[in-house]
Amino acid sequence: MTADVSKSADVVLIGAGIMSATLGTILKELEPSLDVVMLETLHDCGQESSQAWNNAGTGHAANCELNYTPQRADGTIDIAKALEVNTEFDLSRQLWSHLVAKGAIPDPRAFLHPCPHMSFVWGDENVDFLRRRYREMAAHHCYHGMEFSDDHRRIADWAPLVMEGRDAGQTVAATRIVSGADVDYGALTHLLVAQLRAQAGFAVHYKHRVVDLARDGGGRWLVTVEEVATGERKAISARFVFAGAGGGALAILQKSGIPEGHGYGGFPVSGIWLRCDVDTVSARHHAKVYGKAAHGSPPMSVPHLDTRIVGGKRSLLFGPYAGFSSKFLKHGSYSDLFRSIEPGNILPMLAVARDNWQLSEYLIGQVLQTAEHQFAALQAFFPRAQREDWQQAVAGQRVQIIKPDQQHAGVLEFGTELVASADKSFVALLGASPGASTAAFIAIEVLERCFADRLTPDGWLEGLKTMIPTYGIDLKQDAAACRAIRASTAGTLKLDFV
Repeated sequence: MTADVSKSADVVLIGAGIMSATLGTILKELEPSLDVVMLETLHDCGQESSQAWNNAGTGHAANCELNYTPQRADGTIDIAKALEVNTEFDLSRQLWSHLVAKGAIPDPRAFLHPCPHMSFVWGDENVDFLRRRYREMAAHHCYHGMEFSDDHRRIADWAPLVMEGRDAGQTVAATRIVSGADVDYGALTHLLVAQLRAQAGFAVHYKHRVVDLARDGGGRWLVTVEEVATGERKAISARFVFAGAGGGALAILQKSGIPEGHGYGGFPVSGIWLRCDVDTVSARHHAKVYGKAAHGSPPMSVPHLDTRIVGGKRSLLFGPYAGFSSKFLKHGSYSDLFRSIEPGNILPMLAVARDNWQLSEYLIGQVLQTAEHQFAALQAFFPRAQREDWQQAVAGQRVQIIKPDQQHAGVLEFGTELVASADKSFVALLGASPGASTAAFIAIEVLERCFADRLTPDGWLEGLKTMIPTYGIDLKQDAAACRAIRASTAGTLKLDFV
């Protein structure tokens, strides 16, 4: 073990992805004197789900993702979940704007680019759904500026590749909102960690794996870390521990032994992208275009054709094609799923297997798909796509939450969830989508759950409002505050505003 690993810290962040980087940034902004240690198994930060090509970089503002707006039994459209995600993304925009304004992030273009968000469907039933969805959303101030069209020529103006070669008689429709973004969460993670490393009282240790977690009897945690290269171990005494290690957070939760984590399990879902780096193709598409998910598929499998800007290079991404792997991390082990099974979560996991046969059937079908089937799905979005322009790429691994439930024994959750100890000294973040896009919201939830005694007028409250000016304001209800803060952050972040 290298000598520079601290023996004690106020805060230990397990995992060096966007979640830990965001929480660490907010904590150090609120109390610069905090001693914060970040631990990462891999050689660098942002290498798992946060890495640019391991996610879609959509900046999920629930503009285009149809799975956030389900249809009720009476045919009306429920936009409640979309509004929650939409305004949660505003918190991320405010944090980023604060960091840009103070110079901690020199240029937002290093990780963020304006990119319209679109929904696109075909077929009479889907067009009718999208039209009703648009009417519901456009009536709300959070979706000011959303456009709808069922005209082939208008949609071709928005996204020419989607319409060229399409049957002129096919019924189609699209919505579009120009204030969307493409986010390189890998680049953002690097920027956040870099500005943290420039501060006193922060250290990040790569190639250090957390192998155990235990109470020390005095209200603190002993975090045992192993140096990957040598196997040497050392314990760090911590007042507060955050496990933001993506799919690896479940194992950390289980090691903690907190009763609140009893019965939790995980269901891993892998993904494949098709990626196009041909400049003459990518230059003609400027949008993230989302369609409808297959029946029974997980939210991360909603098909979409996206503009991506990574490292200054413009590309296109299509997918994802869902699959199954027993790994909990892309750089994990095939034994991850099996090692996560404990006596306490066997019944919840069996209940989920029993109640989610459609998901199992869908994943089996995806795994068995040929390259020809995958390319045919792309051509449904991009009729004139050429096979030689596209290459296959593996997406990040996602672990959906299996949660204990009294009525069903266990349920499969597709969101994210914080599991905290009763004394608020430990919290693990489980789950996937919308994930990175709501990192600031999740970090604030950690503050409210675990540091409520500090969120006072003579404590952290004013500092938090400096970072997040609308903290305490419901942007779903306050149209004026919503419009004002979006105009302000759009200016600082160089995004479009309507």
